[in-house]
Amino acid sequence: MKSLFGYSNTTKGIASSGDWNIYDDKFTQISKDEYGNTLMPSEHFDAQTSSLEVTTPGIPPSNPLILRARNLISEYDYFYPFNFSIWVTGTNGKTTTTQMISYLLPNCEVGGNIGRPLAKMNRNVKFWVLETSSFTLHYTKRAKPNILVMLPITPDHISWHGSFENYQNDKLSVLERMTERDIAILPRQFHSYRTQAYKITYENSDDLIKYFDFRDIVFEEPFRLDEVLAKAVYKILFLEEKSLEGFSIDPHKIEQFRDKKNRLWIDDSKATNIDATLNAIRRFKTSKIYLILGGDSKGQDLKILFDELKNYNVELFLIGKDLPIFEKYAKEYNIKYHKSHTLEQAIKDIDKVFDKGVALLSPASASLDQFKSYKHRGEKFKEFVGRIQ
Repeated sequence: MKSLFGYSNTTKGIASSGDWNIYDDKFTQISKDEYGNTLMPSEHFDAQTSSLEVTTPGIPPSNPLILRARNLISEYDYFYPFNFSIWVTGTNGKTTTTQMISYLLPNCEVGGNIGRPLAKMNRNVKFWVLETSSFTLHYTKRAKPNILVMLPITPDHISWHGSFENYQNDKLSVLERMTERDIAILPRQFHSYRTQAYKITYENSDDLIKYFDFRDIVFEEPFRLDEVLAKAVYKILFLEEKSLEGFSIDPHKIEQFRDKKNRLWIDDSKATNIDATLNAIRRFKTSKIYLILGGDSKGQDLKILFDELKNYNVELFLIGKDLPIFEKYAKEYNIKYHKSHTLEQAIKDIDKVFDKGVALLSPASASLDQFKSYKHRGEKFKEFVGRIQ
Protein backbone atom coordinates (compact mmCIF):
# COMPACT_ATOMS: atom_id res chain seq x y z
CA MET A 1 0.00 0.00 0.00
CA LYS A 2 1.20 3.54 -0.78
CA SER A 3 1.47 6.05 2.05
CA LEU A 4 1.21 9.83 2.29
CA PHE A 5 2.58 11.70 5.32
CA GLY A 6 0.65 14.83 6.29
CA TYR A 7 -2.63 16.12 4.87
CA SER A 8 -1.39 19.36 3.34
CA ASN A 9 -1.81 21.16 0.03
CA THR A 10 1.02 19.06 -1.43
CA THR A 11 -0.29 15.67 -0.41
CA LYS A 12 -3.94 16.48 -1.03
CA GLY A 13 -3.06 17.00 -4.69
CA ILE A 14 -1.44 13.56 -4.85
CA ALA A 15 -4.29 12.00 -2.86
CA SER A 16 -6.82 12.90 -5.56
CA SER A 17 -5.60 9.84 -7.49
CA GLY A 18 -7.00 7.60 -4.72
CA ASP A 19 -5.69 4.34 -3.24
CA TRP A 20 -3.50 5.91 -0.53
CA ASN A 21 -3.14 5.51 3.21
CA ILE A 22 -2.71 9.00 4.63
CA TYR A 23 -1.18 9.56 8.06
CA ASP A 24 -1.38 12.79 10.03
CA ASP A 25 -1.03 13.69 13.71
CA LYS A 26 -4.29 15.64 13.54
CA PHE A 27 -6.31 12.51 12.69
CA THR A 28 -7.78 10.97 15.84
CA GLN A 29 -9.61 8.06 14.21
CA ILE A 30 -9.63 6.08 10.97
CA SER A 31 -11.86 7.52 8.24
CA LYS A 32 -12.15 7.92 4.46
CA ASP A 33 -11.88 11.04 2.29
CA GLU A 34 -13.81 11.90 -0.88
CA TYR A 35 -11.31 9.97 -3.05
CA GLY A 36 -11.58 6.76 -1.04
CA ASN A 37 -8.21 7.20 0.68
CA THR A 38 -7.88 5.94 4.25
CA LEU A 39 -7.04 8.67 6.79
CA MET A 40 -5.27 7.37 9.87
CA PRO A 41 -3.53 8.67 13.01
CA SER A 42 0.25 8.65 12.57
CA GLU A 43 0.83 5.82 15.05
CA HIS A 44 -0.99 3.42 12.68
CA PHE A 45 1.79 3.62 10.06
CA ASP A 46 3.39 0.23 9.43
CA ALA A 47 6.57 0.34 7.36
CA GLN A 48 6.31 -3.39 6.65
CA THR A 49 3.11 -2.95 4.62
CA SER A 50 4.02 0.34 2.89
CA SER A 51 5.55 0.12 -0.59
CA LEU A 52 6.08 3.88 -0.98
CA GLU A 53 5.98 6.97 1.24
CA VAL A 54 5.59 10.55 -0.01
CA THR A 55 5.85 13.26 2.62
CA THR A 56 4.58 16.80 2.82
CA PRO A 57 7.77 18.91 2.92
CA GLY A 58 7.19 20.57 6.29
CA ILE A 59 7.40 17.38 8.38
CA PRO A 60 10.86 17.44 10.02
CA PRO A 61 13.37 14.57 9.78
CA SER A 62 12.95 13.89 13.51
CA ASN A 63 9.26 12.97 13.11
CA PRO A 64 8.55 9.29 13.95
CA LEU A 65 6.84 8.80 10.55
CA ILE A 66 10.02 9.87 8.76
CA LEU A 67 12.26 7.79 11.00
CA ARG A 68 10.20 4.64 10.37
CA ALA A 69 9.79 5.11 6.60
CA ARG A 70 11.75 2.79 4.28
CA ASN A 71 10.75 4.05 0.82
CA LEU A 72 10.52 7.79 1.38
CA ILE A 73 10.52 10.28 -1.50
CA SER A 74 9.45 13.87 -2.10
CA GLU A 75 6.63 15.26 -4.21
CA TYR A 76 9.26 16.23 -6.81
CA ASP A 77 10.58 12.66 -7.01
CA TYR A 78 7.06 11.24 -7.30
CA PHE A 79 6.24 13.27 -10.43
CA TYR A 80 9.71 13.25 -12.01
CA PRO A 81 10.43 13.35 -14.93
CA PHE A 82 8.34 16.41 -15.68
CA ASN A 83 8.37 19.54 -17.83
CA PHE A 84 11.42 21.69 -18.49
CA SER A 85 11.86 23.16 -15.01
CA ILE A 86 13.53 26.13 -13.39
CA TRP A 87 14.03 25.66 -9.64
CA VAL A 88 14.51 28.73 -7.46
CA THR A 89 16.08 28.20 -4.05
CA GLY A 90 18.21 30.05 -1.49
CA THR A 91 17.25 31.76 1.76
CA ASN A 92 15.59 35.08 0.88
CA GLY A 93 13.98 36.28 -2.34
CA LYS A 94 12.75 32.92 -3.64
CA THR A 95 9.14 33.99 -4.05
CA THR A 96 9.93 37.31 -5.71
CA THR A 97 12.48 35.73 -8.06
CA THR A 98 10.05 32.95 -8.96
CA GLN A 99 7.30 35.46 -9.68
CA MET A 100 9.66 37.60 -11.78
CA ILE A 101 10.73 34.58 -13.86
CA SER A 102 7.11 33.64 -14.51
CA TYR A 103 6.34 37.28 -15.41
CA LEU A 104 9.03 37.15 -18.11
CA LEU A 105 8.52 33.62 -19.47
CA PRO A 106 5.82 32.71 -21.96
CA ASN A 107 3.86 29.47 -21.60
CA CYS A 108 4.84 28.73 -18.01
CA GLU A 109 3.25 27.82 -14.69
CA VAL A 110 4.40 28.39 -11.11
CA GLY A 111 4.44 25.67 -8.47
CA GLY A 112 6.32 24.09 -5.62
CA ASN A 113 6.47 26.23 -2.50
CA ILE A 114 4.11 28.78 -4.10
CA GLY A 115 1.44 28.34 -6.71
CA ARG A 116 0.07 24.90 -7.47
CA PRO A 117 1.17 21.55 -6.00
CA LEU A 118 2.87 19.51 -8.71
CA ALA A 119 -0.14 17.16 -8.87
CA LYS A 120 -2.27 20.04 -10.18
CA MET A 121 0.26 21.59 -12.55
CA ASN A 122 -0.33 21.71 -16.29
CA ARG A 123 1.96 19.39 -18.25
CA ASN A 124 0.98 21.11 -21.49
CA VAL A 125 2.88 24.31 -20.68
CA LYS A 126 6.52 24.57 -21.75
CA PHE A 127 8.10 25.71 -18.48
CA TRP A 128 7.55 24.88 -14.82
CA VAL A 129 8.97 27.50 -12.45
CA LEU A 130 9.25 25.88 -9.01
CA GLU A 131 10.00 27.76 -5.82
CA THR A 132 11.91 25.04 -4.00
CA SER A 133 12.34 25.00 -0.22
CA SER A 134 15.12 23.39 1.78
CA PHE A 135 12.50 21.02 3.18
CA THR A 136 11.63 19.72 -0.29
CA LEU A 137 15.31 19.45 -1.23
CA HIS A 138 16.03 17.45 1.93
CA TYR A 139 13.63 14.72 0.80
CA THR A 140 14.39 14.88 -2.95
CA LYS A 141 16.83 12.20 -4.14
CA ARG A 142 16.10 11.82 -7.87
CA ALA A 143 14.49 14.89 -9.45
CA LYS A 144 16.59 17.75 -10.81
CA PRO A 145 16.00 21.04 -12.65
CA ASN A 146 17.12 22.09 -16.10
CA ILE A 147 18.07 25.49 -14.67
CA LEU A 148 18.88 26.03 -11.00
CA VAL A 149 18.67 29.58 -9.66
CA MET A 150 20.26 29.81 -6.23
CA LEU A 151 20.01 32.96 -4.15
CA PRO A 152 22.49 33.48 -1.28
CA ILE A 153 22.28 30.94 1.54
CA THR A 154 22.25 32.32 5.09
CA PRO A 155 21.14 30.72 8.39
CA ASP A 156 17.46 29.75 8.52
CA HIS A 157 15.30 26.82 9.67
CA ILE A 158 18.12 25.65 11.94
CA SER A 159 15.73 23.92 14.34
CA TRP A 160 14.25 21.89 11.42
CA HIS A 161 17.55 20.89 9.79
CA GLY A 162 19.55 20.55 12.99
CA SER A 163 22.39 22.85 11.94
CA PHE A 164 23.30 25.50 9.35
CA GLU A 165 25.65 22.98 7.73
CA ASN A 166 22.75 20.54 7.22
CA TYR A 167 20.54 23.34 5.88
CA GLN A 168 23.20 24.41 3.38
CA ASN A 169 23.97 20.84 2.33
CA ASP A 170 20.28 20.18 1.63
CA LYS A 171 20.12 23.29 -0.55
CA LEU A 172 23.22 22.24 -2.50
CA SER A 173 22.42 18.53 -2.83
CA VAL A 174 20.50 19.00 -6.10
CA LEU A 175 23.73 20.03 -7.87
CA GLU A 176 25.02 16.48 -7.63
CA ARG A 177 22.16 15.21 -9.82
CA MET A 178 22.44 17.83 -12.55
CA THR A 179 24.04 16.98 -15.92
CA GLU A 180 26.24 18.80 -18.42
CA ARG A 181 23.07 19.90 -20.24
CA ASP A 182 21.84 21.80 -17.18
CA ILE A 183 22.74 25.28 -15.93
CA ALA A 184 23.25 26.40 -12.32
CA ILE A 185 23.42 30.07 -11.29
CA LEU A 186 25.14 30.10 -7.90
CA PRO A 187 26.71 32.34 -5.27
CA ARG A 188 30.45 32.35 -5.99
CA GLN A 189 31.33 30.62 -2.72
CA PHE A 190 29.96 27.40 -4.26
CA HIS A 191 31.95 27.62 -7.53
CA SER A 192 33.88 24.42 -6.73
CA TYR A 193 30.90 22.37 -5.53
CA ARG A 194 30.73 19.06 -7.40
CA THR A 195 28.32 19.13 -10.31
CA GLN A 196 28.29 18.42 -14.03
CA ALA A 197 26.04 21.43 -14.65
CA TYR A 198 27.40 24.51 -16.38
CA LYS A 199 27.99 27.02 -13.56
CA ILE A 200 27.47 30.78 -13.61
CA THR A 201 28.59 32.27 -10.30
CA TYR A 202 28.17 35.70 -8.72
CA GLU A 203 29.11 37.73 -5.65
CA ASN A 204 26.38 40.32 -6.20
CA SER A 205 23.90 41.60 -8.77
CA ASP A 206 26.58 43.71 -10.49
CA ASP A 207 28.47 40.53 -11.43
CA LEU A 208 25.43 39.15 -13.24
CA ILE A 209 24.61 42.49 -14.88
CA LYS A 210 28.14 42.50 -16.32
CA TYR A 211 28.10 38.79 -17.28
CA PHE A 212 24.81 39.06 -19.19
CA ASP A 213 25.39 42.65 -20.38
CA PHE A 214 22.06 43.88 -18.99
CA ARG A 215 21.10 47.49 -19.74
CA ASP A 216 17.59 47.85 -18.28
CA ILE A 217 17.40 47.41 -14.49
CA VAL A 218 14.19 48.47 -12.74
CA PHE A 219 14.54 47.63 -9.02
CA GLU A 220 16.86 48.59 -6.17
CA GLU A 221 18.28 46.08 -3.70
CA PRO A 222 17.26 43.77 -2.18
CA PHE A 223 14.98 43.18 -5.19
CA ARG A 224 17.70 44.02 -7.71
CA LEU A 225 19.33 40.60 -7.34
CA ASP A 226 15.94 38.90 -7.78
CA GLU A 227 15.39 40.92 -10.96
CA VAL A 228 18.81 40.13 -12.42
CA LEU A 229 18.46 36.40 -11.71
CA ALA A 230 15.04 36.35 -13.40
CA LYS A 231 16.40 38.22 -16.42
CA ALA A 232 19.32 35.78 -16.54
CA VAL A 233 16.93 32.84 -16.93
CA TYR A 234 15.13 34.60 -19.78
CA LYS A 235 18.38 35.45 -21.56
CA ILE A 236 19.68 31.89 -21.22
CA LEU A 237 16.50 30.60 -22.85
CA PHE A 238 15.87 33.30 -25.46
CA LEU A 239 19.27 35.01 -25.92
CA GLU A 240 17.88 38.49 -25.38
CA GLU A 241 17.08 40.87 -22.55
CA LYS A 242 13.53 41.46 -21.40
CA SER A 243 12.40 44.21 -19.01
CA LEU A 244 10.55 43.79 -15.72
CA GLU A 245 8.91 47.19 -16.12
CA GLY A 246 5.38 46.83 -14.78
CA PHE A 247 6.14 44.04 -12.32
CA SER A 248 4.84 44.68 -8.78
CA ILE A 249 6.47 43.39 -5.59
CA ASP A 250 4.12 41.46 -3.28
CA PRO A 251 2.81 43.10 -0.10
CA HIS A 252 4.69 42.65 3.20
CA LYS A 253 8.14 43.01 1.59
CA ILE A 254 9.64 46.36 2.62
CA GLU A 255 6.23 47.86 1.84
CA GLN A 256 6.04 51.55 2.76
CA PHE A 257 2.99 53.46 3.96
CA ARG A 258 2.19 56.43 6.22
CA ASP A 259 -0.03 56.84 9.26
CA LYS A 260 -2.47 59.68 9.98
CA LYS A 261 0.42 61.72 11.40
CA ASN A 262 2.36 61.32 8.11
CA ARG A 263 5.03 59.11 9.72
CA LEU A 264 6.67 56.39 7.63
CA TRP A 265 5.97 52.75 8.52
CA ILE A 266 7.49 49.72 6.77
CA ASP A 267 5.73 46.36 6.55
CA ASP A 268 8.45 43.76 6.13
CA SER A 269 6.57 40.90 7.76
CA LYS A 270 8.03 38.54 5.12
CA ALA A 271 11.38 38.92 6.95
CA THR A 272 11.20 35.62 8.81
CA ASN A 273 14.98 35.28 9.22
CA ILE A 274 18.00 37.36 10.14
CA ASP A 275 19.29 37.92 6.62
CA ALA A 276 15.98 39.39 5.44
CA THR A 277 15.94 41.78 8.40
CA LEU A 278 19.52 42.84 7.69
CA ASN A 279 18.56 43.61 4.10
CA ALA A 280 15.69 45.76 5.35
CA ILE A 281 17.55 47.80 7.96
CA ARG A 282 20.41 48.53 5.55
CA ARG A 283 17.96 50.48 3.39
CA PHE A 284 17.29 52.84 6.31
CA LYS A 285 20.75 52.94 7.92
CA THR A 286 20.88 56.76 7.87
CA SER A 287 17.54 57.05 9.74
CA LYS A 288 16.39 56.48 13.28
CA ILE A 289 14.73 53.04 13.19
CA TYR A 290 11.96 51.88 15.52
CA LEU A 291 12.31 48.15 14.90
CA ILE A 292 9.81 45.44 15.82
CA LEU A 293 11.60 42.11 16.38
CA GLY A 294 10.50 38.70 17.57
CA GLY A 295 8.31 35.67 17.11
CA ASP A 296 9.68 32.16 16.56
CA SER A 297 13.39 32.69 15.89
CA LYS A 298 13.78 29.08 14.62
CA GLY A 299 17.09 28.49 16.40
CA GLN A 300 18.99 31.16 14.47
CA ASP A 301 22.16 32.70 15.93
CA LEU A 302 20.90 36.20 16.76
CA LYS A 303 24.44 37.43 17.40
CA ILE A 304 24.79 37.99 13.65
CA LEU A 305 21.85 40.40 13.71
CA PHE A 306 22.90 42.30 16.82
CA ASP A 307 26.50 42.63 15.61
CA GLU A 308 25.09 44.88 12.90
CA LEU A 309 22.27 46.50 14.88
CA LYS A 310 24.80 47.97 17.32
CA ASN A 311 25.99 50.26 14.50
CA TYR A 312 22.54 51.76 13.87
CA ASN A 313 20.41 54.41 15.54
CA VAL A 314 17.82 51.81 16.50
CA GLU A 315 15.25 51.30 19.25
CA LEU A 316 13.78 47.80 19.61
CA PHE A 317 10.22 46.70 20.36
CA LEU A 318 10.24 43.01 21.21
CA ILE A 319 7.32 40.61 20.69
CA GLY A 320 6.53 36.91 20.50
CA LYS A 321 7.53 33.69 22.20
CA ASP A 322 11.28 34.23 21.83
CA LEU A 323 11.20 37.73 23.36
CA PRO A 324 13.57 36.64 26.19
CA ILE A 325 16.23 35.61 23.66
CA PHE A 326 16.03 38.95 21.85
CA GLU A 327 16.06 40.75 25.20
CA LYS A 328 19.24 38.92 26.21
CA TYR A 329 21.06 40.21 23.13
CA ALA A 330 19.63 43.73 23.44
CA LYS A 331 21.07 43.90 26.96
CA GLU A 332 24.39 42.42 25.89
CA TYR A 333 24.78 44.96 23.07
CA ASN A 334 23.37 47.83 25.12
CA ILE A 335 20.61 48.60 22.61
CA LYS A 336 17.53 50.37 23.92
CA TYR A 337 14.51 48.06 23.91
CA HIS A 338 10.90 47.72 25.05
CA LYS A 339 9.14 44.49 26.05
CA SER A 340 5.95 44.93 24.03
CA HIS A 341 5.04 41.20 23.87
CA THR A 342 2.37 41.67 21.17
CA LEU A 343 2.38 43.42 17.81
CA GLU A 344 -0.53 45.64 18.78
CA GLN A 345 1.27 46.81 21.92
CA ALA A 346 4.51 47.37 19.98
CA ILE A 347 2.69 49.79 17.68
CA LYS A 348 1.20 51.61 20.68
CA ASP A 349 4.66 51.81 22.26
CA ILE A 350 6.22 53.16 19.06
CA ASP A 351 3.44 55.73 18.65
CA LYS A 352 4.44 57.30 21.98
CA VAL A 353 8.07 57.95 20.94
CA PHE A 354 8.00 58.10 17.11
CA ASP A 355 9.03 61.60 16.03
CA LYS A 356 11.43 61.08 13.11
CA GLY A 357 12.85 58.25 11.05
CA VAL A 358 11.00 55.02 10.23
CA ALA A 359 9.01 52.40 12.11
CA LEU A 360 9.87 48.96 10.75
CA LEU A 361 8.25 45.57 11.22
CA SER A 362 11.05 43.22 10.17
CA PRO A 363 10.89 40.56 12.87
CA ALA A 364 13.68 38.13 11.84
CA SER A 365 11.29 35.40 13.02
CA ALA A 366 8.49 33.15 11.88
CA SER A 367 4.98 34.29 12.71
CA LEU A 368 3.15 31.14 13.77
CA ASP A 369 3.54 31.70 17.51
CA GLN A 370 0.96 34.52 17.33
CA PHE A 371 -0.35 34.62 13.74
CA LYS A 372 -1.63 32.34 10.98
CA SER A 373 1.17 33.39 8.60
CA TYR A 374 3.55 36.24 7.81
CA LYS A 375 0.76 37.68 5.64
CA HIS A 376 -1.65 37.67 8.56
CA ARG A 377 1.02 39.38 10.69
CA GLY A 378 1.52 42.05 8.02
CA GLU A 379 -2.20 42.64 7.65
CA LYS A 380 -2.64 43.07 11.41
CA PHE A 381 0.35 45.43 11.43
CA LYS A 382 -1.34 47.71 8.90
CA GLU A 383 -4.65 47.44 10.74
CA PHE A 384 -3.10 48.44 14.08
CA VAL A 385 -1.15 51.34 12.53
CA GLY A 386 -4.39 52.46 10.86
CA ARG A 387 -5.99 52.85 14.29
CA ILE A 388 -3.47 55.50 15.39
CA GLN A 389 -5.21 58.84 15.89
